[in-house]
Amino acid sequence: MRTGFYFDERTLWHAGGNYAFTLPLGGLVQPLAAGGLPESPETKRRLKNLMDVTGLTSDLSVCSAPEATRVQLLRVHPEKYLNEFKEMSDNGGGELGRRTPFAAGGYELAALSAGLTIAAVESVLDGTHTNAYALSRPPGHHALPDFPNGFCLFANIALAIETAKATRPDLKVAVLDWDVHHGNGTEGIYYDRADVLTISIHQEGNYPLDTGALANRGTGAGVGFNINLPLPAGAGHTAYLYAMERVAMPAIEAFAPDMIIVACGYDASAIDPLARMLATADTFRQMTMQIKALAEKICSGKLVLAHEGGYSEVYVPFCGHATLEALSGSDKTAPDPMAHAFNIRQPGPRFDAFLRAEIDHMAQELGL
Repeated sequence: MRTGFYFDERTLWHAGGNYAFTLPLGGLVQPLAAGGLPESPETKRRLKNLMDVTGLTSDLSVCSAPEATRVQLLRVHPEKYLNEFKEMSDNGGGELGRRTPFAAGGYELAALSAGLTIAAVESVLDGTHTNAYALSRPPGHHALPDFPNGFCLFANIALAIETAKATRPDLKVAVLDWDVHHGNGTEGIYYDRADVLTISIHQEGNYPLDTGALANRGTGAGVGFNINLPLPAGAGHTAYLYAMERVAMPAIEAFAPDMIIVACGYDASAIDPLARMLATADTFRQMTMQIKALAEKICSGKLVLAHEGGYSEVYVPFCGHATLEALSGSDKTAPDPMAHAFNIRQPGPRFDAFLRAEIDHMAQELGL
């Protein structure tokens, strides 16, 4: 009944090809050693290495999982998309959407990433593990059924939910996304449904540019079951914990889910190159403690975290380690070497008061 840790080295071999973000290669644009994809394997590999060095890994139940099957993938993604993805993957790779390059074999690696999340959810629902963490790569929260984007090729969390619901049709799930980028894929998949509550806490106007507004509450049967909390750039530790306390946790408790799944990105950290927030490793530790306590209160502790973004090779390992310490209750620690520097750079009292007022306003607009 320990915390499950779903990991497979092969997912770290997913590659984006020779891809220098928005710059065309050639001329004076020198190719990058890692292919230029910000979604690098090193953030995840260094997290696992840090866990091995501190001994945290030994306190977890480490598992792999099979690739998501075609039957499972079809529960979210249409056949045409799967066929196009597989054909391109078999022929050396390419790109199907926006910022989603993949190399040869990318289809199988994305299916394996989804499989880790599916297995993590199943293991908690069937009682094998108390809670679980999936070190999934490539990530999934931006992937729409037929349009991959933002480094995401398959909708890992949605696939896990739909696989679970295939044998548990009445299952209610709350998805909390604290990745710094809006979870547009998960939102889009469940936007007209009342059986899955989706909540995204993200930096306003980061990525995607045209999604994530507070006013986007769902449609049809899903009205009221989608919540967006767009925070201003510069929000830090206190604002994130207040957003959890004031909005996310009350909304989840009112929904009364059978399970909570967290889209766990670490790109809200103070050193991330793709965002402008000021969260610290302790922010992620505290948020994990908050959501774990809520899960124990309302759904017998059924909680799964699926790894999403986070692009600082230096700092993601410490954020992830702090999260897994809190999730598992392990006493194996990795003291944050940047805690002092990041703590003194937190928002001052006036900006903090502004952030709290913004969150209060959002809570009132949401009826919380």
